[in-house]
Amino acid sequence: MNKTVGLIGAGNMGSAMMQRLLDQGWAVAVCDIDPAVQRRALAEGATLADSPASLAVRCESLMVAVVDAAQAEQVLFGDQGAAEQLSKGSTVLLCPTLGPDQVEAIAARLVALGLHCIDSPTSGGPARARAGEMSLMLAAPAAVLAQHEALLGVLSSKRFVISERPGDAARTKLVNNLLAAINLAGAAEVLALAERLGLDGGQTLDVIEQSSGQSWIGSDRMRRALAGDLVPRAHTSLLRKDSALALRAAQLQGFDAPLGAQAAALFERACQEGLAGLDDGCLLGLLRR
Repeated sequence: MNKTVGLIGAGNMGSAMMQRLLDQGWAVAVCDIDPAVQRRALAEGATLADSPASLAVRCESLMVAVVDAAQAEQVLFGDQGAAEQLSKGSTVLLCPTLGPDQVEAIAARLVALGLHCIDSPTSGGPARARAGEMSLMLAAPAAVLAQHEALLGVLSSKRFVISERPGDAARTKLVNNLLAAINLAGAAEVLALAERLGLDGGQTLDVIEQSSGQSWIGSDRMRRALAGDLVPRAHTSLLRKDSALALRAAQLQGFDAPLGAQAAALFERACQEGLAGLDDGCLLGLLRR
């Protein structure tokens, strides 16, 4: 029998990872502030905890799948935080997209408490996470990763061990997500242009998908946007956050990222125009205007 895995944050990606673990026979205990998410998790077969602290006493592996560093710090170290209640030698998996300095700071605090930290951002979206086929970037001591090989193997068939230094997986994720933002912004722009030229957007995307302009995120998001489906699988606000974090990391290295800056500005504009809570494929509608 596998020990219970704790999960803080059962939103789009967190819920998909939870379902994957449950399908594979793992016991999962969930803590989430949203009552609707709690009900869904319970219906799927998870158990519930009313606080991160009460969750921590039930598990030795704790997955944090919240939105940003502020939330991660709150659920770990805030009032009713999990970190103080985890037993020595337990492991925290940091799954959100965070700044490398933020991961390093959180990892240092966890290590000081006698805990392990796996820098483990994810990529690929809920459908791939549900199937165990998402990309999982990992940075942690080799012995810690080996200890959790069974859990990591269930979560992802596409695991990339970046280094033993927490923060390096976050760096890799930021580079990936900045390219995702650039590709998505580009796909939305050219389809809006195609329509302005009198072309059919769907037919144009058919051509792009078999030609040199193809990108996975462009196809995934634009297919839904063309169908008018903006139910959020990935909120626009997330790529705004991630592209801003990537640009901050670039600036700290004295690196100019002109395309990234333009893509980040477009996501910022979308959020300012009230689209933050929609699927990030909403860029097509923004550029149609």
